[in-house]
Amino acid sequence: MIKAHKIRLYPNNKQVTYFKKACGVKRFAYNWALEESRRLYEEEGVRTSGFDLSNRLNAVKHEEFPWMLEVTKWAVQMAVYAAHEAFKNWWNPKLNHRAPKFKKKGKSKDSFHLGLNAVKADGKRIYISRLGYVRTAQELRLSGRLLFATVSRTADKWFISITIDTLTEPGEPEVQGLLGVDVGIKSLAVTSDGEVFENPKALKRCEKKLRKLHKSFSRKKKGSNNREKAKVKLARQHYKVACIRADAQHKATTAITKSCSTVCVETLNVAGMMKNHKLAKAVSDAAMSEFLRQVGYKAKWNGVTALKADRFYPSSKTCSACGAVKDTLTLNERTYRCEECGLVLDRDLNAALNLKQLAVGYTESINACGDGSSGPDLVSGVKLLSVKQEGGVRD
Repeated sequence: MIKAHKIRLYPNNKQVTYFKKACGVKRFAYNWALEESRRLYEEEGVRTSGFDLSNRLNAVKHEEFPWMLEVTKWAVQMAVYAAHEAFKNWWNPKLNHRAPKFKKKGKSKDSFHLGLNAVKADGKRIYISRLGYVRTAQELRLSGRLLFATVSRTADKWFISITIDTLTEPGEPEVQGLLGVDVGIKSLAVTSDGEVFENPKALKRCEKKLRKLHKSFSRKKKGSNNREKAKVKLARQHYKVACIRADAQHKATTAITKSCSTVCVETLNVAGMMKNHKLAKAVSDAAMSEFLRQVGYKAKWNGVTALKADRFYPSSKTCSACGAVKDTLTLNERTYRCEECGLVLDRDLNAALNLKQLAVGYTESINACGDGSSGPDLVSGVKLLSVKQEGGVRD
């Protein structure tokens, strides 16, 4: 399995200077590759490859850009390939991507990549080529073959994300059982077992302080040192909000995927929900798409079958006892009351129980037809939760 571990770095002043220089070199190489690709395409009609762009830059950098040699070659090479990938996506009409833009200092995220053999872990230290050892907050918790790493800056803090091939297969579920999970705004998640994971509402809690920091930043003179100080304070507060949210999500998704062998979640149209100006801030603060993504890759790690219901499956409107479906159910109705059988139940718990029933139907259909003999469409409205990207272990 491919996993990643993100760890905070504690560089000294010399190492911070190196990091900033590497980020600048990466940004310049990316912009150079974009300009060269655009020139070749407009003047010669050539769609060059990443390999050709890298060779073109290597041929001129010793004379024209000798300062590039002061940092690791991976910062340059990976930036060139990233620029080529951006152009390739733009040329592909199926992806419908916009034309790539140049990266501007102070606007784009400060980061650079390290390739194979350019980084090594040694206890609470990380070795980076052409720099040496940098202190870390903790030891690398994963073992296996190091593939590549990314050094990045958030606020005034530096991090390294190391991607590793653990050389292991997904494990077996620790607990056998089925679980339905309803994701929402009031509560982060409610399971069919009745367990409630509270939504920390990180943005709402820190909104007053953020407003003051935004005011302070906007009143400072552009280009002044005081404006830079205010910018760092604001970035630190946004980082704190992100950490509170991520901590709650990781704890909840880990607990869910370690307490069952099959989990069924909703398919949410988060982009559509964001168009409602009355809900947009709360939906963004809950980060429901990230929650479902984490359930997907952690289920894969633990050998858990992850299912998702059809987007239009009425999990909240359906009675979990008799199956009756309500015509309407407003958002302020937090208690589900069935007019057919008289069931009175918490709205989110009722939805979680309905999702569990879908998982039961899927499991029974698979067992009846033989394991692996049929696909996930045996039960209407249920399919396997796809995982497009491997997740990471956060510090």
